[in-house]
Amino acid sequence: MVDVVTRRSVRQRAGNRCEYCRLPEELSDVPFHVEHIVARQHQGGDELANLALACDRCNLYKGPNLAAREGGRTVDLFHPRRHVWEEYFEFSGAKIIGISPTGRATVRLLNMNAPRRVAIRQRMLDRGESL
Repeated sequence: MVDVVTRRSVRQRAGNRCEYCRLPEELSDVPFHVEHIVARQHQGGDELANLALACDRCNLYKGPNLAAREGGRTVDLFHPRRHVWEEYFEFSGAKIIGISPTGRATVRLLNMNAPRRVAIRQRMLDRGESL
């Protein structure tokens, strides 16, 4: 179990946004999760370098996965501590586009462009908020 101080540090580091789909926690009906990037079952620990803030949808879809299939091969999923978001994804309006095999696999596996999430991002854009 991750302690309160560590949870606070993870949330603050992420700016209260999901580190995968970038949705702000304040727009969610469900509190975000402090998730293990490398799941405990794969020997991931509770250190800050292995923790990310994730919305319930990204956390659910990611599960313990470390990789996914893309273009007929297995690629690693996006790792918020090792990868720079903008090198793997970009926004096209309210949709997230994977710009690398890892980005495309992560977008698909985490279902980042589910209608509800796209609608939330579109409302943000309509209000002039940045994604």
